[in-house]
Amino acid sequence: MILKALRILFLFLGVSITLFFLLSADRFGEGVVALFFGISIAVTLLVIYIDIKVKQEHKIATFSGVLLGMMAGLLFAYAMSFVVDLAGLFLENNKGIDESLLRLGKDGVKLFIGLVTCYIGISVVLQTKDDFRFVIPYVEFTKQLRGAMPTLLDTSVIIDGRVVDIARTHILQGTVIVPQFVIDELQQIADSQDKLKRARGRRGLDILKLLQDDGLVDLRIVDQDASGNGVDQKLVSLSLELKARLMTNDFNLNKAASLKQIEVINLNELAQALRPVALPGEGMRVKIVKKGEGPNQGVGYLEDGTMVVVEGGRDKVDQMLPITITSTLQTSAGKMIFAKAEE
Repeated sequence: MILKALRILFLFLGVSITLFFLLSADRFGEGVVALFFGISIAVTLLVIYIDIKVKQEHKIATFSGVLLGMMAGLLFAYAMSFVVDLAGLFLENNKGIDESLLRLGKDGVKLFIGLVTCYIGISVVLQTKDDFRFVIPYVEFTKQLRGAMPTLLDTSVIIDGRVVDIARTHILQGTVIVPQFVIDELQQIADSQDKLKRARGRRGLDILKLLQDDGLVDLRIVDQDASGNGVDQKLVSLSLELKARLMTNDFNLNKAASLKQIEVINLNELAQALRPVALPGEGMRVKIVKKGEGPNQGVGYLEDGTMVVVEGGRDKVDQMLPITITSTLQTSAGKMIFAKAEE
């Protein structure tokens, strides 16, 4: 929004300055005024067009970025003023040029150069301000670049709710960011006519409130839009802009973010990695909940949901049974443990 306003202001000032100096010079005819006026508009539009073509996807600048860009533009314009003065000295030798008109022309050129350099300086800083941290040490424009890498939450992981338990373990470091468009999606789900969707949306809003009230993480809600059609595309774009990790349960979003070289935390993969290791020969106790497919098999489950197939457990349904692990099998649906009942 600020960049659009800056471009409109630049175009308006460029045209106004040109008209002021052209109309101030009585020696110019209507044809010359029209010619220079057209050139002025063409130059300003060309500068804006080049800026749009080379822009990078970064967020709106802060006042510090605008100030630095303006300072850089003014310094460059001051340096260019010496070139304009030298050109004026060269033209003074031509006695056919009026001195007052030449002085007015030099002032107009200097002012126009200052306008162009200030615009370019501000625009460059607005669009590349995150890189100034590496070019100029100790100069930072965004809070997200300080300390640990921030973590961006998507809708699925908020509704899931396990992020609260993870936050209570103090594993999450840095700022936890929730975009406003994710909250908007949660509100739309909470207002759905479908009872199940409505419950999921309300659960997501409750989870955010719980994270905010606990104070275990630095939760920030950013009202910043990003490029993209859907929420998933916007999350990927915003992760690139903020240089943040993305926490999600969405398999497709995980893959899309990984292709963009974004660090992804998938809670399902995290839960899979934290499951206890079961080694052959170890003993444990498990409750048999149903009969297995084999003639003498019973099926039980560990606390994390891992299925345990027990030989000799078919007749022990609803009983706690001591078992000895014989082997494990990793499948696409998770891990399975095979064991035998102890005598």
